[in-house]
Amino acid sequence: MSDWQLNYRGFDPAQQGLRETLCTLGNGYFATRGALPECAADQVHYPATYIAGTYNRLTSHIAGRSIENEDLVNVPNWLSLTFRHPDRSPFDPQHTEVIHHQFDLDIRRAVLSRQTRYRDEQGRMLRVTQRRFVSLRDPHHAALETTLVAENWSGPLTLQSAIDGTVLNAGVQRYRDLANDHLEMVSAHQATPDTICLLVQTSQSRIAVAEAVRTRLYGTGTDMPEERAYVEHDRFVAHRLDVEMRQGAEVTIEKIATIFTSRDAGISEPSIDASNWAAVAPGFDTLLDRHLVSWRHAWNRSEIAIGDGENKTGRVLNLHIFHLLQTVSKNTVETDAGVPARGLHGEAYRGHIFWDELFILPFLNLRVPELTRALLRYRYRRLDQARYAASLAGLSGAMYPWQSGSSGREETQRYHLNPDSGRWLPDASHLQRHINSAIAYNIWHYYQATADSEFLRFWGGEIILEIARFWASISTYNRTIDRYEILAVMGPDEYHDAYPGADTPGVDNNAYTNLMAAWVLARALDTLEALPHRRAEELKEKLGVSAEELNRWDHVRRRIKVPFHDQGIISQFDGYEDLDEFDWLSYTERYGDISRLDRILEAEGDSTNRYKVAKQADVVMLFYLLSPNDLDELMMTLGYEWGADLMERNIDYYEERTAHGSTLSRVVHAWIHSRTDCERAWEHFKDALVADVADVQGGTTREGIHLGAMAGTVDLVQRCFAGIDTRADMLFIDPRLPAEVSHLSFDIQFRGCQIHLDYLDDEVSLRMDEGLSPVSVNVSGVAQELAPGCSLRFGL
Repeated sequence: MSDWQLNYRGFDPAQQGLRETLCTLGNGYFATRGALPECAADQVHYPATYIAGTYNRLTSHIAGRSIENEDLVNVPNWLSLTFRHPDRSPFDPQHTEVIHHQFDLDIRRAVLSRQTRYRDEQGRMLRVTQRRFVSLRDPHHAALETTLVAENWSGPLTLQSAIDGTVLNAGVQRYRDLANDHLEMVSAHQATPDTICLLVQTSQSRIAVAEAVRTRLYGTGTDMPEERAYVEHDRFVAHRLDVEMRQGAEVTIEKIATIFTSRDAGISEPSIDASNWAAVAPGFDTLLDRHLVSWRHAWNRSEIAIGDGENKTGRVLNLHIFHLLQTVSKNTVETDAGVPARGLHGEAYRGHIFWDELFILPFLNLRVPELTRALLRYRYRRLDQARYAASLAGLSGAMYPWQSGSSGREETQRYHLNPDSGRWLPDASHLQRHINSAIAYNIWHYYQATADSEFLRFWGGEIILEIARFWASISTYNRTIDRYEILAVMGPDEYHDAYPGADTPGVDNNAYTNLMAAWVLARALDTLEALPHRRAEELKEKLGVSAEELNRWDHVRRRIKVPFHDQGIISQFDGYEDLDEFDWLSYTERYGDISRLDRILEAEGDSTNRYKVAKQADVVMLFYLLSPNDLDELMMTLGYEWGADLMERNIDYYEERTAHGSTLSRVVHAWIHSRTDCERAWEHFKDALVADVADVQGGTTREGIHLGAMAGTVDLVQRCFAGIDTRADMLFIDPRLPAEVSHLSFDIQFRGCQIHLDYLDDEVSLRMDEGLSPVSVNVSGVAQELAPGCSLRFGL
């Protein structure tokens, strides 16, 4: 198996959902799961297509309440292609015997190939060979090529090439009792003798979605039909073709699909454009050639070459980059869409946007910063909604939601189902106000990597200042301790949404929340310094930021509270030290996998709120986001004693109490251990690397990839192991390569310059391939300038 192939052999119903997710094909505009075209949605198969930014809201009745949820919509299935002998069962895994099955994803070319041999109850054997792709070059196009061979028989075969709009959002088992039918029929028509079109609209957001397919048959030794039957009923349209098969002869069905919505720019009306472009599209091979050129260019910008003793790391990293580039690409730049935590691959988390950008954007900053810019503008377009949310809470500034979708309102569910107990429970995760710091952090680090002063002037600076204003507003002064406090919030841990026995949700002074608030307030002041004087004054005038308000920001950032216990352990929140220790050994013996302790304990009538446990990194997220020097400076400004020895104590303390119930947790712990214990860092890295390919959470990957964890593993290699940091207008390189990595090479973009890095034999070499001016680099404490066309070499 090469580093560029994902191969599956044999048909395994239990693994089909996982394979469909990992074999999803997309182009940043839309994505289609790797389902079998001849299979409809059932307990095994889940064909689905998702378009970036296409959301709809439905109301469900839960626990005696009416709850509105917004979902990324499963749009009509363009892939559907069935084949059956007249008056017999169709050839598919449910009705016929599968005697051979293989699925091959070519990661470099973004092409999914498949071969299956079916045998029906009469002994007729049909060989099905397929290739498909979702075009990166032509963002509205996808193509499926199917070649059928009757191996031991001749006779009639009925084909049906359809667009199925009867689809539901039913890809997540625990959501299936909720309202899930998002589409309404608008119209259907036959645009040309070989092209059909279906137009639907979402029921609440009124987004029109048009899909058209052109179906053509080719082959030798077979009578091609001169007429085909047009089939239409509610939300379904198809061409039915009767073919006379001859033993051993090939029949090839070419299906070219186009997808347009009313959100698209540069179109007249979705069904007109879908029909026209499907009818005039070139053939499969021409579309494929164009697609391959675009992917070659994408890999030129994004590839990482890594050598390790097991030769597996490179393959999985390639897969992770592949899925990231399918979710966000050049086609995303003109689309008003964020990056869903589960990609465009499934329906878990309802396609919402969380804080996972923290793990995704650093890779893009150094590879395709234009994509980061586009994704950050998604946040800017929802700045007014964030301001409105803050005002409703009696606060100033901008308060972004923990879960965002179409408009930027808070989409976090207010009730969630515990599948272990079957109970619907109140959900307080909207109190994760730290999402605001994540957004500001992403903007600031994008600016550090790109020096994009235009973005900072027109969009990014305004967001940072409004988030700083929010943090100053939500901070309350406690005269007794002469500190500012942030009360009734929820930290990244998510296991603690209230104090034991409390009637109201939230905890006080979550350390991560408070320290990152102080960091944002400091960066807001830096932003005003970084902006041209006139623009800084204009921005302050636009927002009404006075000198008095700036003084308050400065005072809050110097006096915010950080709780401690046990002589230097940062308390996750006030009162954390009073919680009970948890019996990890006993529960591990009873349950085996205890990563979702919250569900286990709730089903027992207990609660994680009572214990010193963490679902994922919370306090130690500080050591992930902030360099030791940055954290030292932050603590010193706040007047707290801090040092490297305390950081190590905190890491050890919290790792012993972490269940790693999130795929992101291993990424964070790999990063923080890389500074002191490369062996432990590598073990965490390997665990994070296989989170989706091995479906370590026991079935969640079939609901969508964990894009933050995938991108996080790539970022671990690029920024952590390779030691890349961008700050103070300089490129810092301080490698921490694990012993298992024999060599590493890749290209980055830094402030408009393309730089190639190569790590080999205890040396790192840098070469500027493109750039207009020198850049300052600092490698392991040695500072030099790297000029265009020149190279530098450093010993490690």
